[in-house]
Amino acid sequence: MKISKIIAAMSVSIILTATMICAQGGNGWKASPELVEKLSKSRPDINYFEEKVPQYILPDVLTGSSGKPVTSATRWKKYRRQEVLELFRENVYGRVPSTQYSKEFKVINEDENAMNGNATLKQVDITIRSEGRSLVIHLTMFVPNKVQKPVPAFLLIDNRGPANTDPTRKVRSEFWPAEEVVARGYAIAVFYNADVDPDNFDDFKNGIHGLLDRGRQADSWGTIAAWAWGASRCMDYFETDKDIDRKKVAVLGHSRGGKTALWAGAEDQRFALVISNESGCGGAALARRKYGETISVINKSFPHWFCTNYRKYNNNEPEMPVDMHMLMALIAPRALYVASAADDLWADPRGSYLSLYNSLQVFRLLKIKSSLPPEMPPLNKPVTSGKTGYHIRDGVHNMLLKDWNWFMDFADMVLK
Repeated sequence: MKISKIIAAMSVSIILTATMICAQGGNGWKASPELVEKLSKSRPDINYFEEKVPQYILPDVLTGSSGKPVTSATRWKKYRRQEVLELFRENVYGRVPSTQYSKEFKVINEDENAMNGNATLKQVDITIRSEGRSLVIHLTMFVPNKVQKPVPAFLLIDNRGPANTDPTRKVRSEFWPAEEVVARGYAIAVFYNADVDPDNFDDFKNGIHGLLDRGRQADSWGTIAAWAWGASRCMDYFETDKDIDRKKVAVLGHSRGGKTALWAGAEDQRFALVISNESGCGGAALARRKYGETISVINKSFPHWFCTNYRKYNNNEPEMPVDMHMLMALIAPRALYVASAADDLWADPRGSYLSLYNSLQVFRLLKIKSSLPPEMPPLNKPVTSGKTGYHIRDGVHNMLLKDWNWFMDFADMVLK
């Protein structure tokens, strides 16, 4: 047998063993049987039973399309990483068009006495122009005053609307806990995803698609890729702001924002830390498990999120040339944190952890000593190793201060 086949077989064995260990449990988290029964009755078309997860084999992230194993960091960086990135562009998120555009940054409001003097508020308009048309991404940020500059920063991709990110701080939300983040010595920034592209199926006529598209193909970018592109334009601004440490910027999001954060981190290696909160199908969760939301369901509900090619894998997950452990591998050797919620089985917490676990071989290839256990951690007990981390907390689909505090604990280790 050829060496490449032996290595591939070993990889499959490791993956299936890890899957079985996690599925069978031990002392780690397990879904509530009562919740499983309740959800299954409400949506009998959706699988919430571990015993009904089909047998699957994950694509080997360290075997190239030629069948040759990738055994060095150099070969990963120069060859395999780009190949995996192209597979996701072609089959999942789509590719950004090459249309020329210009960008302009303008600070439209600055208040050095925000938060009772603890922070400086900056509101920045990022204007994108192409062939006489334009759109504006509104970036809001608070920079701590009482720490040495430049500072590390969190950038939130907001899919909940501006009500959660009030710059006046008359309305405060755990979804964007600006005061708490500033108190920890971080800048905190946010942009509303709809500024970049509307979250509805408009045949890609509006937003950045309407500005930059010059015809549509089966691998043309979907809305998640457009939002990720918007996050990179915010990163462009950070590189011009002397108060922000451009080498220590974390991008994060919840739900569809979590999917976006993962793709933004894959496409743009300037982000030093990527955080995905309850991102589920098309984000952190392994598609081949067919647990909770599936490719077929998400494409029918949100036909604008992904490229048209993604629809080829509706009820056909085994034929997809990638799975989400490969998306996470694209973040390496930078830092990656994945979070789930115990009552959010729709987003498949176990599949999200397995995805992270099966990406670790790339982190280790790149000399990052990440050795998370194959078994999921208990509830509310974050597990971290090297530049990777995970937690599953009690509660429902949301992003809370509890989540943020664990994100910041991890950032303290990898960014400071």
